[in-house]
Amino acid sequence: MMKTLILPVDLAGTFVFALSGAVAGVKHRLDLFGIVVVSLAASTFGGIARDVLIGAVPPVAIADWKYIPISLLAGFTVFFRYHLPTSWRNHLLMIDAAGLALCSVSGTLKALSFQLPPVAAVLLGVLTGIGGGIARDLLVSEIPIVLRADLYAVAALAGASVVVVGNMLPIPSVAATAAGGALCFGLRFMAIRYRWHLPGVYQVEPSKAADAP
Repeated sequence: MMKTLILPVDLAGTFVFALSGAVAGVKHRLDLFGIVVVSLAASTFGGIARDVLIGAVPPVAIADWKYIPISLLAGFTVFFRYHLPTSWRNHLLMIDAAGLALCSVSGTLKALSFQLPPVAAVLLGVLTGIGGGIARDLLVSEIPIVLRADLYAVAALAGASVVVVGNMLPIPSVAATAAGGALCFGLRFMAIRYRWHLPGVYQVEPSKAADAP
């Protein structure tokens, strides 16, 4: 059951992350070619990194013909529909959160199908989830969202962990995958809405430090 679940979840994550890449490309005023390139990178980078690390070569994003057309469809959809009043840009963070959830659980499922130990499966799930966003942000010259967003990698870690725990209990793969994806998306959504964040270091500007008592 696990192996049959991997492909549809992975394809869904590919499409959603391709949407986020295309939206980022339009936001930065790239032309059609640039939008497609960012869309492809966002949708495939995490999965390619995962497959290379677990020895599933050539990576499924290259070996399976379905991945590239799905990414191109997302890129062209955003390019030709971006002018509509319900602008895609207002939903970029939600699209990214959905892609993070889908790719995190699909990456974990694939790692488990290759008989990797639990910790390695969780880490590869996180890598699959955050990899596309890193590639997308670097291509448009932004600090990757995983380094600056509230509860981004943590949400991926939580979702991947649920899938691994469900596999160990055992809980049906569909239920564990749904629960892990929902937890990841829910945490990211709440972090966006309520500005949840981990502790950080904030340097006081010299002028403000001088005025302090």
